[in-house]
Amino acid sequence: MDVNIKIPNHLGIIVDGNGRWASNRGLSRSEGHKAGAKRLKEIIKYTFSKGVRVLSIYVFSTENFKRSDEEVNYLMELFVHHFKSEFSKLKDENVKIVFSGRREPLPDKVLKIMDKLTEDTKNNDENILNICMNYGGHAEIIDATKKISNEVLNMLISIDSINEETFSKYLYNELPPLDFVIRTSGEVRLSNFMLWQLSYSELYFPEIYFPDFDKKAFDEALIEYNNRNRRFGGIKYENKNH
Repeated sequence: MDVNIKIPNHLGIIVDGNGRWASNRGLSRSEGHKAGAKRLKEIIKYTFSKGVRVLSIYVFSTENFKRSDEEVNYLMELFVHHFKSEFSKLKDENVKIVFSGRREPLPDKVLKIMDKLTEDTKNNDENILNICMNYGGHAEIIDATKKISNEVLNMLISIDSINEETFSKYLYNELPPLDFVIRTSGEVRLSNFMLWQLSYSELYFPEIYFPDFDKKAFDEALIEYNNRNRRFGGIKYENKNH
């Protein structure tokens, strides 16, 4: 790949297609989630090695709790296992791990390991991995609005001081805007993913299920990103590496 290729500073990946990947192979949905988790481990490291500074991954939405108890319970166990065995290794790679989403009704065992990862990596400053767990873009905006309302009621900030920059500080995490969002599986929708942060991001919908989204597929996504002419309100945006 061309060494001069432009790299998104903040990349978002909507992890999708694990269940369909498994069904096409006569496997259980659990096997699909297991394969997706294995692929995610590889892709996280690869994106950072390419120069992505911030990576947001959408692994479990607020709506996912509507799935069967069996599937939800399996996913919770899978999260605990991989957070302990794989994600904890990122501490030594100078990656700061943060979580976006509501804590309720996540199980205590999940919250415990989430809090440990956050605490253990809080001083890391090379990369940021934002894990969207029990996340919804509408919920994030509503929760930020409630926080701001409380600050105004307690006269900690004034209404006139609220602008886009101020609002961003009250989101689950203060992160730069998304430059590029990838949703695997061919579904052409955002499914409530980081709606505030992706206002001007480029969107890419490869027709490949996430367990098959390997390094080659990611390189193809980067080529597509470089072919885009980013514009903000009609003004051309010159993408630069950070």
